[in-house]
Amino acid sequence: MKSINALIKKAKELKEKGMSEAEIGNELHLSTETINWLLTHGPTGEQPPADVKIGWRSIGVYGERIGYLAEIMSDIILEEMEKQNTDVDTVVGVSINGIPLATLISENLGIELAIYRPHPDRKGTGAFSSNYAGVEGKKVVIVDDVLSSGTTMRSTIADLEENGAVPVLAVVIANKTPNDEIDGVPLRALIRARTLI
Repeated sequence: MKSINALIKKAKELKEKGMSEAEIGNELHLSTETINWLLTHGPTGEQPPADVKIGWRSIGVYGERIGYLAEIMSDIILEEMEKQNTDVDTVVGVSINGIPLATLISENLGIELAIYRPHPDRKGTGAFSSNYAGVEGKKVVIVDDVLSSGTTMRSTIADLEENGAVPVLAVVIANKTPNDEIDGVPLRALIRARTLI
């Protein structure tokens, strides 16, 4: 894990480039509460919020490695669809890190690909790319890399439902919460990482 000082420096650099706290959190795989602490308090003796930094750069730099994760996620999706006795029409990749995973899952499962770009600061105001599949009337699985506070996933679910889709599953590489569902949608992860008190 990077040192607190390195994280503070990186968070401030990203803030100076115009990124919001939510965008910085997505980039560094930290909660917005932790980003706020890094930007305002730093290592002054005050304890930071409980958080776990997830880094998957070793995987993300090679398409083949992303493909291996997509294979595992595809298998989990098939398992969940059998358990729920349902199917899925479309995989929704959450920008930015969910997109390469969703693309390969779409290929693996032979289903449509949709892309969702969450608004960095406001819940339920993201956008679906018109260059990819629509979601209206579709049963969808949502794919992202890390679930921290759940804000992005909740926004994605809200926007999917607003656009007439039925989210049947959310799949992430790492879940930093104890939750097995989010807003009524089953949640599966390859890894669950959380602090123990």
